[in-house]
Amino acid sequence: MPVEGFKVDVSKAVGHEFSPEKVSCNRRDFLLYALGVGVKEDELKYLYELDANFGPLPTYPLVLTLKGDSGDVNLFKERVQSGGALPGMPRYDPNKIVHGEQSLEVINPFPLQGGDFTAKKTCTGVYDKGSGMVIETTIDLYGVQDNVHYTRMVSKSFVRGYGGWNGPKGPKAVTYAPPKRNPDAVETFATAVNQALLYRLSGDFNPLHADVELAPKVGFPKPILHGLCTYGACGHAILKALANNDPNRFKSIEARFASPVFPGETVEIYMWKVDSQDPKTDGVIFAAKVKERDVVVINNGYCQLYKEPRASKL
Repeated sequence: MPVEGFKVDVSKAVGHEFSPEKVSCNRRDFLLYALGVGVKEDELKYLYELDANFGPLPTYPLVLTLKGDSGDVNLFKERVQSGGALPGMPRYDPNKIVHGEQSLEVINPFPLQGGDFTAKKTCTGVYDKGSGMVIETTIDLYGVQDNVHYTRMVSKSFVRGYGGWNGPKGPKAVTYAPPKRNPDAVETFATAVNQALLYRLSGDFNPLHADVELAPKVGFPKPILHGLCTYGACGHAILKALANNDPNRFKSIEARFASPVFPGETVEIYMWKVDSQDPKTDGVIFAAKVKERDVVVINNGYCQLYKEPRASKL
């Protein structure tokens, strides 16, 4: 049932530019993130700062805006509301938020040392899906010192139970259907029972992924793994299997979160090479499922890889 009296003033919400925010990271953050998304000890380029090829996984910026400018833990509800309130948006329970879709585009290779960045966040859509509400947010990340545009990230958050207010349904989504043939590569992400507790140390401190009392109250039998953890594992798998594990070939990634993963489950990642409309890139359609339950957890995945690597940013 929709929440009684809940209604968004879309004309005020969509297009709103939040106050710019400083965020920061360093090499230690890169190491922790790589461990959190399942990188194993034989890939020291992501896990050892003195490796000759050391650098961050290209999906790292996805967690940076939740981490913020501090190395300490933070309150998730404050981080998701950073930059101020969204005009036209009534109050809603932040514990009802689940990640719906996510994209990331690498504009320029991320600095190997990390640094200080300005996150510019804009609300680019609010949609009524009946059973809930989708809030689309675009975040552009710029270097504080060099003003270089590093990434653009578009997130669609699904707020369960806050639909039915006769708002816009949103544009028809692009569909990336896997080819009707065997995948070109399959990678396995065997999550540990403490995977969510490890991944959250990168900066996503949503209680849904740790609090055993909260999870049942919001519809899950126990804490679930962060969708962006599985997402990062997919990005890493694609690099490893189809791009010679070269992060400088990574251009963009997008996908939909279909079902939750519970820590301790085995995630299988399926990848198909396809033609790209950009002559400089190769396309990859991907999906992920939990082996034990045979449930698809990430679908409609599409990644673009440069055919030739670009120079890394020092």
